[in-house]
Amino acid sequence: MEHPDHPFTELFEQLGLASDPAAIKRFIDRHAPLPEDVALPDAPCWNEGQAEFLREALEADADWAEVVDHLNTSLRKG
Repeated sequence: MEHPDHPFTELFEQLGLASDPAAIKRFIDRHAPLPEDVALPDAPCWNEGQAEFLREALEADADWAEVVDHLNTSLRKG
């Protein structure tokens, strides 16, 4: 089964966050770098629903997993 590719902006929409490029940059600038010992879904910047979505996307290797990995990488850079 093929997994659709989701753009980064669509992930932010799915998380209920502003999804224009400037807003995404502000979000990453505000919350990065995420400590290496903190799993992405456990970061304090997420509400319960967002954290659950991220956890499920990663655990189920869902069609969102690739773009969630991209978010994880972006938040690890400082």
